[in-house]
Amino acid sequence: MHKFTVPIGPQHPALKEPESFNVLLSGERIMKFSARLGYNHRGIEKACEERTYIQNVYLTERVCGICSHAHSSCFVQAVEEIAGLEIPRRANYIRTLVGELERIHSHLLWLGVAGHEVGFDTLLMYAWRDREIVMDILAKLTGNRVNYGINTIGGVRRDINTDQIKDVSKAVKKLKERTEYYVRVAKEEVTLIKRLSGVGVLLPKDVLKLGAVGPTARASGIERDTRKDDPYGAYGELDFRVITDDHNDVYGRTLVRLGELLESYKMISQILENIPEGPITVKAPRKIPAGEAVSRYEAPRGENVHYVKSNGTDKPERVKIRAPTLANIQTVAKMLEDRNLADLPIVIAAIDPCFSCTDRLTLVKDVGHGKGRKMRWEDLHSHSIQWYKARGIDFSDLNKKMEKLLK
Repeated sequence: MHKFTVPIGPQHPALKEPESFNVLLSGERIMKFSARLGYNHRGIEKACEERTYIQNVYLTERVCGICSHAHSSCFVQAVEEIAGLEIPRRANYIRTLVGELERIHSHLLWLGVAGHEVGFDTLLMYAWRDREIVMDILAKLTGNRVNYGINTIGGVRRDINTDQIKDVSKAVKKLKERTEYYVRVAKEEVTLIKRLSGVGVLLPKDVLKLGAVGPTARASGIERDTRKDDPYGAYGELDFRVITDDHNDVYGRTLVRLGELLESYKMISQILENIPEGPITVKAPRKIPAGEAVSRYEAPRGENVHYVKSNGTDKPERVKIRAPTLANIQTVAKMLEDRNLADLPIVIAAIDPCFSCTDRLTLVKDVGHGKGRKMRWEDLHSHSIQWYKARGIDFSDLNKKMEKLLK
């Protein structure tokens, strides 16, 4: 059967972010899948080096709108470790509360997107309706529905009061009831089970080999969760289970996320009942002593890693961010081996990708000298044309129009 390559993206109606995939097909069967990053690179790591630590708390929060608290918490944990700051217990409880609310927000968003990808739009409407409850609660606690701005170096910026605790408790009770309904749907709706079962298979050995994290790994029976393995915030004082599943497919990833929602509700109830009294912040120096630290945080999509190196000034010398999607994206090619093209959208969606978190800039080496070189826009444009031509994709008409614009 004739083989041909289908380019998907970087601009495509099915993609919420600009990303490029090349799919080699034999009929409807996928023979090879590759992802090309770099279309949404924003230079946040480099920008961090030119801003103060306090400014970077808010900059790193904007790595991702859905895991904004995860990134800012991961960053401030690294800075606090270098500075030797001991965070008040109340501040840790508040950080953990916001983190679990953010996880609920993220998983409900994913549940709706997954329903949409397989044609179950009723599930999308229900899940996103409930997501509004969480976002409203986050707005009451922090002042914002996204990019909460709750963290600061040394603690948190806002305390919570009795009325807010009651509001959160009431919202969690309602969300728990609705999530239990979604669990019943996932376990009883035959159409959903058949569409998701056996799709995007990732065996435990492949999880370990490819370095998958988060629900993607836990749905293949790998019990790996930073909240348990390396507790931070208030997690060391909370009673919760690491949710795993042995289906090894998209259906398993659905069950894991639903199970994690129920665990998040349980943790939030414990936080509200046991939150300690006391201050919410400690004084932090403007200039952070020279040193370096690696911080880990279990974001909704998986383990998030921030590396911070300080040089004794009020600005970091280096900030390096490894978002969970960067760890999970290489598993997609394995999951799509010998699958139908129709499975591609839900398999990609199943890792809950965030490409704005993930994107990196690639330095093209000069083959003649072996050294990195700067590229003008015209050179970059020419390089991209040749890169795609070498892979059998030719946009000649579009290229001519672009050349006219460049002149």
